[in-house]
Amino acid sequence: MKNRRIARFFAAMLSCGLMMTTLSVSATADETEADLKDGFVRESLEVEREDISLHVDVTYSADSEVEDEILLVHGLTYSSHEFDVDYEDYSLVEYLAGQGYKVWRMDIAGYGQSEELEDGFLPDSAYASEDIHAVVTEILDREKIDSIDVLGWSWGTVTSSLFAEKYPDQVDKLVLYAPIMSGLGDIEVTDAFNHNSWVHAASDFQMNADGTDYDYSITDPNVVEIFCSNCWKYDKDHSPNGGRRDLLTDPENILIDPSKITVPTLVICGSADPYMNMPLVEQSIDSLPEGSELIIIEGAAHAMMMEIPYYRVFREDVLSFLEDAA
Repeated sequence: MKNRRIARFFAAMLSCGLMMTTLSVSATADETEADLKDGFVRESLEVEREDISLHVDVTYSADSEVEDEILLVHGLTYSSHEFDVDYEDYSLVEYLAGQGYKVWRMDIAGYGQSEELEDGFLPDSAYASEDIHAVVTEILDREKIDSIDVLGWSWGTVTSSLFAEKYPDQVDKLVLYAPIMSGLGDIEVTDAFNHNSWVHAASDFQMNADGTDYDYSITDPNVVEIFCSNCWKYDKDHSPNGGRRDLLTDPENILIDPSKITVPTLVICGSADPYMNMPLVEQSIDSLPEGSELIIIEGAAHAMMMEIPYYRVFREDVLSFLEDAA
């Protein structure tokens, strides 16, 4: 972390401190577009891999010095807007940016604002991990740093852990939020694309006791509305199914092998998350390297970063792990 700050200092000196100057681009990225809103600078760019354009954006505070950088990796079906629910203080992006981070997001090929694909099975977990590598390589080159923190959610824990296994030198710390440790059930996936719907988009929000409606003591109805609206806006009526085919396998199929992860890792999930293989989650800490942590938040579920009782606890735990110098 200290080395990254030193590198950033010299990079800033070379650029004469011009915060919103258009960035020079590599052979794989288009020109950056910048915007200033609510005290945050937001920039977007495109990174190309295998002739497919990947959407990338970054958010950071206009009023305070950038101290560190993190990439957020989305899960299955819905893209990186998940981390930026624009309601009250729910945006994880703005929270981390307010804590001195440059917060990067990306859309895997075929997702969100990245280029659409003809073959929805193409971006499976291994393919997506190489998308992450391409984007991280671009970020490190632009920012003149050696490594970056990475947070993956849901399927993003599978893809980001594969990336961290193969390219550990590019990762400072890894956060596995709601990790899919093993297969979720042996179900054949025959359609190359998922048929998205409003109901499906809201399926990770906790329901009330009789299952007839969402539990609005857990999730604010405005958050549900905004999240689902963004799903329809950015992800539309279909999303690639390569990752779904990876996840819907026998529960004996290990998707994340913690013994292969060599960077400090936070495993964080909720006790009410139906996708968790809790024995494997609890055992993961035994195989992870020094400096790793395991946190299970009682009562929280898959979308706890948007849940009223848990979202602040979740992100404070994440920040504490990232800032720990150990």
